[in-house]
Amino acid sequence: MADPNVSPSGDYHQQRRDYQRGSLERSQLHLDPFQQFDEWLTGAMQEGIKDSTAMSLATVDASGQPHSRIVLLKSMDETGLVFYSHYNSDKGQELAHQPRAALLFYWPELEQQVRIEGQVEQTDAATNQAYFKTRPRDSQLAALVSEQSQPLPGRKTLEQNIQIADSEQGPHIDCPPHWGGYRLRPHRFEFWQGRENRLHDRFRYDCTGGQAGCFNQAWSLTRLSP
Repeated sequence: MADPNVSPSGDYHQQRRDYQRGSLERSQLHLDPFQQFDEWLTGAMQEGIKDSTAMSLATVDASGQPHSRIVLLKSMDETGLVFYSHYNSDKGQELAHQPRAALLFYWPELEQQVRIEGQVEQTDAATNQAYFKTRPRDSQLAALVSEQSQPLPGRKTLEQNIQIADSEQGPHIDCPPHWGGYRLRPHRFEFWQGRENRLHDRFRYDCTGGQAGCFNQAWSLTRLSP
């Protein structure tokens, strides 16, 4: 057991590596950032990268304090990127107060990351129900029972509540009203490719016309300093 009287410390100056996997040029990029993102995500999946759809979701609470956590991308179409969560969770309350968020995908094996920013809205009940039906029963029960982000006396309480709910529910469980999806409608994408000597390639897309989050909108493309 660690000595409680000793403060943790560490020197991580030597934790570094060279990036030599690839380069990124304007000529390689699609005009539509959705297509570019789909190409990179598909590449990560084909590479066999575990949790390639995992993304950091950053939100802000009423005091201005940012919070981040890992969630999973579940779909992307012309309306934006969709993930699911508990509407009464901390992230749900933060998005209700400030419906803007930032996503970050990082694939270290490819030396690539993508930042995406935009407005967030809840998905409709039909979308929620359709996805909820595809989840394993245990995951459905967890969504039904868990009061996400609230204090919990112990794990035993949670497991007992799951058992009770399992016995009370029939063979089919409906999506509870406190659980569902969020759609982020992007107005900005940034693509980063690691390069030698920290001279990384960075390109940012900004939506310049129409409703953000739709395919075939006008996007400006800018190379950024590393």
